[in-house]
Formats: sequence, C-alpha cells, structure tokens
Amino acid sequence: MNDFSPYRTPEGPEREVGGSRGRRRGWVVAGVTTAALVVAGTVVVEGSLLSGGHDRAAERETDTRWAEGITPEWMGERMGLDVPATARSAQAAYEVTSRFDTGLLTFTLTRSEAEAYLEKHPPSGRWLTPTAAQSDTPPSDFSHFGLPEPETFKNGMRYGDVCPGTVDEPAGTPGALATDPYDTSDENCTSLYAHDYAPKRTRIYLRTHFEPGISPLPATSSAPSPAG
Repeated sequence: MNDFSPYRTPEGPEREVGGSRGRRRGWVVAGVTTAALVVAGTVVVEGSLLSGGHDRAAERETDTRWAEGITPEWMGERMGLDVPATARSAQAAYEVTSRFDTGLLTFTLTRSEAEAYLEKHPPSGRWLTPTAAQSDTPPSDFSHFGLPEPETFKNGMRYGDVCPGTVDEPAGTPGALATDPYDTSDENCTSLYAHDYAPKRTRIYLRTHFEPGISPLPATSSAPSPAG
C-alpha cells in the first residue's frame, strides 16, 4: 500500500539526504498549500449547502399560512363529520401549504357522548391503541390551539382512520371501501384520536389532508363591522 503524505519526504539514498533540504522544504510548503486549498474548498461547499438549506427552509415557511374565518362547522362539513351540539371547546383551523393543505378540528365530550360519537363514526378497520407515547413528536398541528399533539399520549388514547361515506355501502358504488381494507389513502379519510384526558371527559382530535385549493375557503370580509 502506497501510504503517501505530502508532509513526508520521499525516502532515498543516504548520500542524497544532506542535499535534499531544498526539496524537502518544497514538499512541506506544497503540502501545506494543498491542505489549505482542500480545507478552503470544503468550507465553501459546506457553506453553500448550509445556505441552500436555510433558503429552502425559509421558502417553506413563506409558503405556509393559516386561513382566516375557519369555523368548527365549516371544517366538519369538509371532513364529512359533525360537531355534536354538546361539544365544548370546539376549535378548527385550516393550514395552506404549497404541497398539501391540512384541516384540523378538536372538541371535548363527556365519556358517554364520546362513546356514542365513536360508534356513529367507526374507523376503517378497528380502533387502535398506541404501544408507547411518541414524546419526541415536535409541536406542529394542534399546537396552533395550544394543545399537545395527540401522538404524545399513550394512556387513554384510541385512534383510527374514519372515512365518511365509505361504510355500509355496496362494493362498486361511488365512495365504497377499497378492496384492500387496510388502504387508508382515500382522500375522504380523516385521522381521529380520542383521548380520555379526564375521568369524565374525552377530547376528540381530527386531522385530514387536502390537495392545495381542493376546498374553497370561506370568504372573509375586510370591511369593519358596523358599530352598535
């Protein structure tokens, strides 16, 4: 193996060592210069990559916005799911991005009301329980309401994909379930999380994704409301 290093002098006969100081100095200078160029090139490349990553992150951030005028009733209609009249702390939001839009809806019910709601809106498959809490889940969606993400809970949590209009319909009809019962890629499906956060109350989390612009947003008026 030729273990060559620019910092090492080439080996030669003993009689040439004494007369090779100039050449040895040249090897050292050349080696230092080469190493400096390599380091400088690496810094430039890494700086360009870091700058590019920063630009991309900034671009994603500018492409994201929360729509105005989103109500729980409007969001429930887009999801195909109702908001019970007895629901408390109902909140909804719609995030617009360049890749896809995200609809969010959350509210609380009593334990008995929640059981009735889950029975009315069964999952595609069955309700699942997490094996562990994903404590490293970063705040993203429901933090918009000041709430922890549902994935960060383990105890008292059930979840599944609810697909309105696809249950109890004959196969082959529009909206019927796909042949694969585990295929939850249907755009009409909504992720539902039910968290028993208190002895007598349950919080419902609903999240669904849309293609950009697939749902016309509610019209908002910029004119000031009349006084009185």
